[in-house]
Amino acid sequence: MNAIILTEAGDVNKLAYTTLPVPEITEDEVLIQVKAISINPVDTKVRKGNGLYPKLAEQPPIILGWDVSGVVTASKSSKFKTGDEVFGMVNFPGHGKAYAEYVAAPASHLALKPKNISHEEAAAATLAALTAWQALVSHAKIKAADKVLIHAAAGGVGHFAVQIARHIGSYVIGTSSAKNKDFIMELGADEHIDYTSQPLHEATGAIDFVLDAIGGDNIDRSLEVIKTGGTIISIPSGFREEVTAKATAKGINGYFIMVESNGTDLQQIADLLEKGIIKAHVSETYPFERMKEAHSAIESGRTVGKIVVTI
Repeated sequence: MNAIILTEAGDVNKLAYTTLPVPEITEDEVLIQVKAISINPVDTKVRKGNGLYPKLAEQPPIILGWDVSGVVTASKSSKFKTGDEVFGMVNFPGHGKAYAEYVAAPASHLALKPKNISHEEAAAATLAALTAWQALVSHAKIKAADKVLIHAAAGGVGHFAVQIARHIGSYVIGTSSAKNKDFIMELGADEHIDYTSQPLHEATGAIDFVLDAIGGDNIDRSLEVIKTGGTIISIPSGFREEVTAKATAKGINGYFIMVESNGTDLQQIADLLEKGIIKAHVSETYPFERMKEAHSAIESGRTVGKIVVTI
């Protein structure tokens, strides 16, 4: 099968095309013929040698990627059969091996792809949608009438978080540059804040929950607008201790989360996708042969929604 391996940590030129044997599946796994792969910031982070890189380097060859949508071609699980269209985030945080024509995946990490969405949309609604779901629903347990602030609301995680919070009934405020205001409001946000021109503490306050995908000084600014007893969850791993310490000092709950593969959570997302309650916005699609360009696009930091690679 065709696959892309990471020869060593570094720039996009360390991604190399090769041919590998089709993976064998074990009990409770399925083999997926991949149709679409979603690219995430974590992909580029690991490519550079950070995050999960040391762990993956112990299991050569390194095949990046976790988000897939495709067709089951073999199954050792009672959950899925040959011919089923499935999607999921595979083995995260671990070795997902998604940059390949075929992926062996635990059935417990997958859900049936809704028939009304494409493989591209399904692949896009995996790591990013699961991160938003697990942050807002599993951890923070936001509720109707909560005042929720979503930073980087036009991004991969952010655009799902806005839709999920809206569905729950929360009052949703999204931040982005002015050019993405209309997009965020169309997602269902109640308010938009242009972070380039409006100081956060002047634009809003009495926030119950903040989802922060930026870290750094953004944590400090966010803590100024959260009510006592409120919560901030930060996604960037480099700020896990910082967010907790700073939040605790202000009487606020603050912590870092890392998304985990979870088929039960993914089924909740699949149900919302099927009903049209949430939608994946795919801003750019690249063929497998242009994976390097997809990585460069993610690294630009200007992605609206998601970037997907097709096979």
